[in-house]
Amino acid sequence: QVQLQESGPGAVKPSKTLSLICSVDGDDITTGDFRWSWIRQPPGKGTEWIGYIDSSGKVYYSPSLESRTTIWRDTSKNQFTLHLSSMTPEDTAMYYCVRGWGEVEYWGRGIQVTVSS
Repeated sequence: QVQLQESGPGAVKPSKTLSLICSVDGDDITTGDFRWSWIRQPPGKGTEWIGYIDSSGKVYYSPSLESRTTIWRDTSKNQFTLHLSSMTPEDTAMYYCVRGWGEVEYWGRGIQVTVSS
């Protein structure tokens, strides 16, 4: 069973950078043909796909967030990390790390991130 767990701050001030870590158990993020992704769900809105890092280390960012997004991985810890810069209140959402892109195979529990001064 693949398990993902997000960690990071639940509150971020405007203009600051959000940093979230996803820890993965039950799978090796460097093997197979998988995409390890970040998605978010703002209150009252649908799912927004942020970006992914695949098993080979290649990254992809959604065009709408590309200028503010960085995803990388720590293979020694089997973790991957999201940085989202220049946060605004519109970035307030539940953030999830998942395996998959377009379709989710496994979900993390999610972490609520609120942007407020």
